[in-house]
Amino acid sequence: MVDRIPVVFVVDDDPSIRESLSLLLSSAGYDMKTFTSAKEFLESKRDISGPACLVLDVKMPGLSGLDLQKELRSRNYAIPIIFITGHGDIPMSVQAMKKGAVDFLSKPFDDGDLLNAVKEALFKDSQTRADFNEQKHIRHRLDSLTKREHEVLTYLITGMLNKQIAYELEISERTVKAHRKQVLDKMGVNSIAELVRLTEKVGVGPADVSF
Repeated sequence: MVDRIPVVFVVDDDPSIRESLSLLLSSAGYDMKTFTSAKEFLESKRDISGPACLVLDVKMPGLSGLDLQKELRSRNYAIPIIFITGHGDIPMSVQAMKKGAVDFLSKPFDDGDLLNAVKEALFKDSQTRADFNEQKHIRHRLDSLTKREHEVLTYLITGMLNKQIAYELEISERTVKAHRKQVLDKMGVNSIAELVRLTEKVGVGPADVSF
């Protein structure tokens, strides 16, 4: 599988800033896409399959950077954001960081600081994508279980013994053992501990039982 070149989106109404950032980030090996406004970014096609981040000016005509951050959140478009501004203040910085911004840099900023922030943002996006893909694969395996196998799974992750599960479900211990094997095989794990870790990642809870 070929690694995707990370994409850095830059949204800034200042052409000199866009040009300097394009040169800096392109020289660092990133794929660059620049936009003159938040509106232009929102209307663009952003079909990307690799890690990406957004370098965003705070104060722009029309929609501000903070407005764009809010709009992206409302659309469930998750992308790490690095804010840059020539008019930044502490309250604005705190507001942006509380809403998930990776960093907040005041112009003029050091090239190294920006590159470090971009590196951190892209790593964060890579992790998010990896977690999402893992959860998707886990859910796919869960969907392969029969209704009874899924029921047995919820008892297995409580830590109950086969005979206890058999009693709760009013089936034979032999049947529980057969379902247990199917559950472990279909979920691609070798132990209940591994099964617990997988189910926790997708929010599948144990059966409600009283010991």
